[in-house]
Amino acid sequence: MPRALFPTLAAAVLASLPAAAQEGEPIKIGEINHFTRMPAFAEPYRRGIEMAVEEINEAGGVLGRPLEFVFRDDQGEPGEAIKIAEELMRREGTVMITGSILSNVGLAISSLAARREFVYLASEPLADALTWGQGNAWTFRLRPSTYMQAAMLAEAAAGTDAVTYATIAPNYAYGKDAVAAFKEVLTELKPDVEFVAEQWPPLFDIDAGAEVQALERAKPDAIYNVTFGTDLAKFVREGETRGLFEDRQVYGLLSGEPEYLEPLGAEAPEGWVVTGYPWYDFEDGAGAEFVSAYEARWDETPKNGSNVGYATALSVAAAIETAGSTESAAIREAFEGLTVAVPAGEITYREIDNQATHGAWVGTTALRDGGGVMVDWTYEDGADCLPSDERVRELRPAD
Repeated sequence: MPRALFPTLAAAVLASLPAAAQEGEPIKIGEINHFTRMPAFAEPYRRGIEMAVEEINEAGGVLGRPLEFVFRDDQGEPGEAIKIAEELMRREGTVMITGSILSNVGLAISSLAARREFVYLASEPLADALTWGQGNAWTFRLRPSTYMQAAMLAEAAAGTDAVTYATIAPNYAYGKDAVAAFKEVLTELKPDVEFVAEQWPPLFDIDAGAEVQALERAKPDAIYNVTFGTDLAKFVREGETRGLFEDRQVYGLLSGEPEYLEPLGAEAPEGWVVTGYPWYDFEDGAGAEFVSAYEARWDETPKNGSNVGYATALSVAAAIETAGSTESAAIREAFEGLTVAVPAGEITYREIDNQATHGAWVGTTALRDGGGVMVDWTYEDGADCLPSDERVRELRPAD
């Protein structure tokens, strides 16, 4: 079904693309993700990519050639992701790699990309190390990092009376970075805060009862939660049963994303301050147009993964068109400082660290029509939630 591109996409990505019919072989992009292990995010993400690719190709493609994503499932395993990436680079004729959700997988692909001098757009993995401590010239990130989103929540927390905090996060790179960032920013904003407990359940293997008991024993004024997926569902249900959240403010990283909030149904928590994706309340602009087009194309409502996948394909198309080439070095150079219009607005891939300025939505959880939503939300520009350039230079190794 042909669809019209919304104005920001047409202006920023496709205005200069040729109107003539596409010629030549497809430009192939290798997309590696956890389609089996994390389908709640990965499948909507894939549909977002596919929708954008359809629109791009209907408008003439990239450099006059059709764009094609080659999808591969790594089962969420770093070793499998590396094996697939090598095959995509050497045998499939791809010109760059995208994807990953889990940060340990993203870091593994990033390391390989640097060694092979092959561009990798880390669409989703959020660990700060990806663009800072282990950053490299060949890796770029689309989504706001753990630091950026944690800073948004820390700013909200600093304005309350809460002094003592407990944290709970999965025990791997993303969780570690998310807790460290929240503690760093909140302590800067409110020096008298105290962190009285830290819980580190294994990813997707949480013992929710034990974790809730440990947090309750610490008697914090507030809780910072970084669990997601099935871990979040178990934590919420156990916490509600045991009264952990009564008279306590909870801050939840990603907890407002439909992928993780919708499965809770009427059990969704109320009053948490979260980052998420309130697509249901977009009334106008590019974000609302994307939601409408996505629903028309797939006959389902979007997830944040849909938004990220769509923005991934737009970024890829813009970088290659700007490069005027499919050579790795040219694509890498084009990504540095690249500005792209995506459903959230205009974003830029910063030259200093290859981090995009895509922001996040911050709001409060509530129940509506028997399910969880975000209310009283605002969109926080990612450019406003990053440390100084001087600090970034200290964190990031020389390329």
